[in-house]
Amino acid sequence: MSFLSFLLGEKKKTANVAKERLQIILAHERSGRNAAEPDYLPDLQRELVAVISKYIKINPNDIKVNLERQDNLEVLEVKIELPEPR
Repeated sequence: MSFLSFLLGEKKKTANVAKERLQIILAHERSGRNAAEPDYLPDLQRELVAVISKYIKINPNDIKVNLERQDNLEVLEVKIELPEPR
């Protein structure tokens, strides 16, 4: 069914596209190098600010992206401070 969707140009939901991109980035980083802080984190943070700004007025400094490694475990932490509702 996904091949048919591809041929017909069915539009994917934004959350699914973002999830797929994140999975590709993480897979690439895991197979590549073991840098202390991957170079994609600033780009990821800017993209998150851009997407969230479409829906909520937010300060770019209110989003923090961090990657922690312990043994064979990697944790991608995204902290987003949302403004108080009016």
